[in-house]
Amino acid sequence: MADRLQKQRFEYKYHVDEYQAAGIRDFLRHHMTLDEFGATQPNFSYPVHTIYLDSPDLQLYQATINGDRNRFKLRVRFYENGEEAAVYTEIKRRYNAVITKKRAAITRESARHIARGQLPGPTELVKPEADSMPALEEFNKMVSLLNAGPVAHIAYLREAWIGEDDHTRARVTLDRQVRSEPRKDLHFSFDMDNPQLVFGDSVVLELKFTNRFPHWFKELVQCYELRHQSAAKYVDGIAQRGEHHYHYINEYV
Repeated sequence: MADRLQKQRFEYKYHVDEYQAAGIRDFLRHHMTLDEFGATQPNFSYPVHTIYLDSPDLQLYQATINGDRNRFKLRVRFYENGEEAAVYTEIKRRYNAVITKKRAAITRESARHIARGQLPGPTELVKPEADSMPALEEFNKMVSLLNAGPVAHIAYLREAWIGEDDHTRARVTLDRQVRSEPRKDLHFSFDMDNPQLVFGDSVVLELKFTNRFPHWFKELVQCYELRHQSAAKYVDGIAQRGEHHYHYINEYV
């Protein structure tokens, strides 16, 4: 899958139902292009699976619960089954209202080494871009500092729309069937043992942009009377099931 990462952006989240989502899709057709990977899929959506890492006492989860202005998440994302498919290490930071991401594509075995405190080398990068190795080194550093390990597996189906305006670099996603369950290892499979729906039947709508809020975003919000809401998949998944299910114990210490 091609990397469409917005390295720095603003994002607004909303909860909508399927009736609203269908209308929003029709609205978006006039302003954006459907992501090529979802265009041929059922409901125009592709699977997204993410394993979140946290400290044994869930420091990153607690930072969101406490409303810390500057916080971050550590996660490994994958879009395909199969041992040969790449996974993506990500640091997602929030500085007040600004979201930044640092990401590197690596092999699955390399990702497992990170949990053991080992830094993969440049040859293990699947896509050796200029900023990949620094991103991977920082990810590894934060994992070591926090003594972090796998805590949760989050999965959903994503319908993504891409804007053509280079000034706003707008992107809209609709995430369905958001599921969460505890995960204690870096096993990159779509299989889930006992997932729980985090937001029920709601669709999570995210409006993402890098510069100014597009005027037609305003039209969309007004037309469907959308209200800005929180939709923290990792945090809400833990809160729903209970923190005691998600604590991590590093077996390599």
